[in-house]
Amino acid sequence: MALVLHRLSRSFREGDRLHAVLDRVDARIERGTSVAIRGRSGSGKSTLLNLICGIDTADSGSIEFDGATVSAFGEPARTLFRRRHIGFVHQFFNLVSTLNVEENVRLALELNGVRGSEARARSLAMLTQVALAGHAARAVDTLSGGEQQRVAIARALVHEPALLLADEPTGNLDEASAGEIVPLMHALVRARGTTLIMVTHDAALAASAERVLTLSDGRLAESEAV
Repeated sequence: MALVLHRLSRSFREGDRLHAVLDRVDARIERGTSVAIRGRSGSGKSTLLNLICGIDTADSGSIEFDGATVSAFGEPARTLFRRRHIGFVHQFFNLVSTLNVEENVRLALELNGVRGSEARARSLAMLTQVALAGHAARAVDTLSGGEQQRVAIARALVHEPALLLADEPTGNLDEASAGEIVPLMHALVRARGTTLIMVTHDAALAASAERVLTLSDGRLAESEAV
């Protein structure tokens, strides 16, 4: 089982012309591997993640995941696929400020139909794995940046997704917090056999991945070890 990108293209209109961000991108990422994607700002890294998770759609090409051609799904089917099979970690955490720590994590389960005592038990178990069980009732905006990112990782993994996408997951953290987040994230995905794709400018984070791909001039290519 793998994630397969085949001749994936995406352009955006800039004034009176089209700017090709992705140009016939091909890649195969095996289940359970960790991949870092590097490239300059504006090279299309976040666009690629948005296509993989179905937030955006490609102009042409296809995306297959575990044998399903998800790029052919309509919007409702893409939303359900994303909720069930994909977790997403953002640079700026994207936590819901009106919910406490445990409620933020539980939200991912409730969107998948898991509620009540089971959802609470699974959320608290996940918070234990990121060393935040004692903070379950706290408001998320009272946490440090590193703690908020751990909540975000717990939320992204609590529903046991097959694929975790991380867009600059250390970009809003200090060096010490980033040094804690990186091994934690890798340990959690390895324990689950989850595929991890990270977009990053952080050389240390890229070096932690099994593969490094570089996006340049719309094309994705294998890179030498960082």
